Amino acid sequence: MILKVSINLDCINVTPVLFSAFDLWMERGYCPVMDMDKVARLIRELLIEIGEDPDREGLRKTPERVADSWSFLTSGYRSSLESVINGAVFESEANNMILCKNIEVYGLCEHHMLPFFGSCTIGYIAKKKVIGVSKLARIVDHFARRLQIQERLTSQIARAVKNAVDAQGVGVVIEAKHMCMIMRGVEKQHSSMTTSSVLGCFHSDLSTRTEFLTLAGR
Repeated sequence: MILKVSINLDCINVTPVLFSAFDLWMERGYCPVMDMDKVARLIRELLIEIGEDPDREGLRKTPERVADSWSFLTSGYRSSLESVINGAVFESEANNMILCKNIEVYGLCEHHMLPFFGSCTIGYIAKKKVIGVSKLARIVDHFARRLQIQERLTSQIARAVKNAVDAQGVGVVIEAKHMCMIMRGVEKQHSSMTTSSVLGCFHSDLSTRTEFLTLAGR
């Protein structure tokens, strides 16, 4: 079963000044450093609550390992777009469509705190600036490494790329599998979800949008 979800093109808001306070907080990544000792203590308590013995050999270091893992998986809260892009925006006369396909995505669903994973395609048409291609992948990681929903992740990536290079238009497509739907709940092992976000000329011009979706394999 394949579930495809696309953002309604008639409802997309492309005006950055209308971001909600929550969107701005999520995108800027302003969050204090994790208290690793506290997280480890909480994991130890969780092990006890589910009926485990945290002092047995296999679990003695598990609280610390899980704390380290969560620090990495939620590192997007403690980074900023400025540090992620790190000045890798360059003057260019390119006015063609630029596409980066099959960027791996790994995130955590905010509803069940279980992983979702898949691939992301980003396309944009530059005006006078381009961004280093590796930074596109880093932008994906910046927004994916936090508690997320795929719909919001797609939109955040598109807005970040558009703002970074003042692009004429941006398109982002993500296809992902969600473990909250595969290993629990409805248990549909072959399901996947597709989301898209299009801004600027990708939104307003049908031929540009069609070209992007064709190159993206959609």
